[in-house]
Amino acid sequence: MELTQPLLQLATQALDLVLDFKRPADAELSAFFREHKKLGQRDRAFVAEAVFGVLRRYCYLSVVVPAANPRTLIVAWLIKVRGMSGATLEQFAKTELINHIRNARTDDLPLGVAAELPDWVVEKLQQSMGDADILALGRALQQPAPFDVRVNAYKASRESVLAQLQAEGLAVVATPYSPWGIRFRDHPAINRHPLFLDGSLEVQDEGSQLLALLLGARRGEMVCDFCAGAGGKTLAVGAMMASTGRLYAFDVAEKRLANLKPRLARSGLSNVMPQLIASETDTRVKRLAGKLDRVLVDAPCSGLGTLRRNPDLKFRQSPESVSQLRQKQASILRAAAKLLKPGGRLVYATCSLLPEENEAIVEPLLADGGFSLLPVNDLLAQLKIPLDTGSMLKLSPALHGTDGFFAAALVKSGG
Repeated sequence: MELTQPLLQLATQALDLVLDFKRPADAELSAFFREHKKLGQRDRAFVAEAVFGVLRRYCYLSVVVPAANPRTLIVAWLIKVRGMSGATLEQFAKTELINHIRNARTDDLPLGVAAELPDWVVEKLQQSMGDADILALGRALQQPAPFDVRVNAYKASRESVLAQLQAEGLAVVATPYSPWGIRFRDHPAINRHPLFLDGSLEVQDEGSQLLALLLGARRGEMVCDFCAGAGGKTLAVGAMMASTGRLYAFDVAEKRLANLKPRLARSGLSNVMPQLIASETDTRVKRLAGKLDRVLVDAPCSGLGTLRRNPDLKFRQSPESVSQLRQKQASILRAAAKLLKPGGRLVYATCSLLPEENEAIVEPLLADGGFSLLPVNDLLAQLKIPLDTGSMLKLSPALHGTDGFFAAALVKSGG
């Protein structure tokens, strides 16, 4: 599309709002578009691409501009990432700026800049990874995420849905690990597709689908998704249970549970019980103590495994916020563990890359002796899923093409 001065100015205004890092970038951008209702679809697409493009390469672009402000960052992104010629940009930026950006030396960047990760994140990752792996991970996180959907096994088979989508001319393939997953080559407006409207498809990253598979819920069981959010994993678990038994969907956010309701209605599931709780110590939680067969804890976390989708997150988190999250994660895991029967299965998961939010939260519960580890590689082998990351699940966008996920499966003693 043709770049114009007004369009560049709009992208600059939007980026200026986002670089405050006080609110999620997608929420800030949605509010910006509501204020600019007359913007056409292509103009909106450019503004969104520019904002997220700069966020993905913010550390690098800040190095190549003489002064990092929203306009110079977008010009640098257009030259360095989009490959736009200096001649095309001369009407929008001074020749001196264009030449400075084009000639900026970037062959010996610090690891944090090359990987597009804050120094504190790099330091934490260096406790468990080498610099080459951190760089590969950082580069993978700079790429836009693929568009994955999950076939609702209660309503349809992946084979039939794949065949239908391919017959319609859509570029789709089966995901390599999840038996329910389909990956689109582009990002179609799937929310208007008949298969989405009738509940046969749900948008869900392949890694998230694997968490539901690890829980292994069966027909007729009593199960809980302890931090259900908008219910992506809840619905996957409910379909595994063939809409039998009872599946509690707990969350502390009324808005997130409200977003689950239309998805639940489309899914056709009747075994899901959404429940708003005040905290992990709510009486509604305590009354289920010792009664459940399986509990999934997808704990609130730093979200650093989702930087392909939310590149601003790394600038909105800090060592202090991670420390606070660790306390919450440990408290939630302890509360969830009390719900299980002897022999019951607990899956603790995050979309974090940091060991202190992952192994370090699970290990004290194992050390107490009330739970033992179920090796995730064994569970995946039983499911005929060709994936082995060791006894705990560690998914990486660099290695597996999913968001970054961690999961540990534990079984309660005495069963």
